[in-house]
Amino acid sequence: MVARTRFAPSPTGYMHIGNLRTALYEYLIAKRDGGQFVLRIEDTDQKRYVEGATEIIYNTLKEVGMNWDEGPDIGGDFGPYVQSKRLSIYQEYAHKLVELGGAHYCFCSKDDADEQKDEGNNIKFVDPCKNISLDEAKKRIEKGESFVIRQTINKEGKSLFNDVVYGDIEIDYDELDEGVLLKSDGFPTYNFANVVDDHLMKITHVVRGNEYISSTPKYNLIYETFGWEPPVYVHVAQVMKDAQHKLSKRNGDASFQDLVAKGYLPEAVLNYIALLGWNPGTEQEIFSLKELEEVFDANRLNKSPAIFDIQKLKWMNGCYIRALEFDRFHKLAEIQYDKFLTRDVNRVELSKVLQPRVEVLNDIVEIAQFIEELPEYSQELFVNKKMKTDVEIAKKSLELALPELEKLEVWSNESLFECLKGIAVDNGLKNGQVLYPVRIALTGLETTPGGASEIASILGKEETLRRIRKSL
Repeated sequence: MVARTRFAPSPTGYMHIGNLRTALYEYLIAKRDGGQFVLRIEDTDQKRYVEGATEIIYNTLKEVGMNWDEGPDIGGDFGPYVQSKRLSIYQEYAHKLVELGGAHYCFCSKDDADEQKDEGNNIKFVDPCKNISLDEAKKRIEKGESFVIRQTINKEGKSLFNDVVYGDIEIDYDELDEGVLLKSDGFPTYNFANVVDDHLMKITHVVRGNEYISSTPKYNLIYETFGWEPPVYVHVAQVMKDAQHKLSKRNGDASFQDLVAKGYLPEAVLNYIALLGWNPGTEQEIFSLKELEEVFDANRLNKSPAIFDIQKLKWMNGCYIRALEFDRFHKLAEIQYDKFLTRDVNRVELSKVLQPRVEVLNDIVEIAQFIEELPEYSQELFVNKKMKTDVEIAKKSLELALPELEKLEVWSNESLFECLKGIAVDNGLKNGQVLYPVRIALTGLETTPGGASEIASILGKEETLRRIRKSL
């Protein structure tokens, strides 16, 4: 069977990490089999619709390289791919379901239903309209009476279905509520629209959160009533902030857009979320999207919730940054430099120094702030047992270095290093006794990205000499 999967997000404003992971698993299931990945926009809940959110969905998928084979913008054989443009389809099938006995017309108000329900005590709405004959219901509709279409659940015993992650699952039919399938305004609920769309679009595999396991028997009853084949179910465990709390934008947790804005690379985020609940069965952790397409196996998805570890993502992002082509890193770093650098410095050399040392792009502003402005620092920074320096040795080394640097004609990392090393040799000092004080004088920091010669080459001759003179 050639897989056809679908990613069906609601346009609600941002791309939640859990949503993007679902899209990724759908994409990988399809691509591993040489199948199709379909994008469908589920916008029937008009109250939650956010202007511009559909573009966010498009842009996010494109940014991580997950191109779809069919969708609202490119079309396909099974459109429209936006639910609000398929209302007549849902209405047709909802009325058919009533005729087949899988649903019924309900004339109760929402308040009537809500008053009877008590989810905390598992008390469900028992619809008196089930007892109305189909002929009578149709007459009431012809007279203009408002109605909804509710699912009819007459089965007893247990529903049994298989899930790729959780295996065989049993749920009592009496635990299911007869929910609304078509609302009084003619819009379908998710529980109905997704079944109709998945069938008509020939979807073979459905990936969704495990919170939908309890609703799956209701979907299967609709499939059964119509005589349709259900898809392969892949229910995935949730992504958690910690052992007790779900990852949630409402609680301030980062969306995909937030992470990218903070300086995480899209490809690193995608790699990381692939491993949130799935393992390849090897020690490998760094995967390109193409590699994931080749090795992904839904049978290796975990039942347990995955904890989103920002430190692990940061480490992985650092791996990706170090692996970037230098030109791309420099272009990304330039965006950060423009936030704080007004001084004329060698930005290319700065990028060469930073690339092996940066884990998140936005850290550049803090890490390299000393390039723009030398911070105030204590003379005690010149004391370093490992480098065998103290304030007196540092002063001597800087006094020796200043005239040599003043007459240095070629100002590069290589020439600067040879110059400073030569000063140490000529004066009976260890390399560190010269290089360390110069680095402190140029940065005012104990820990810096790059050594004395690298930083001097970035600052340029004039600023380097100015800072050394200031230290003396």
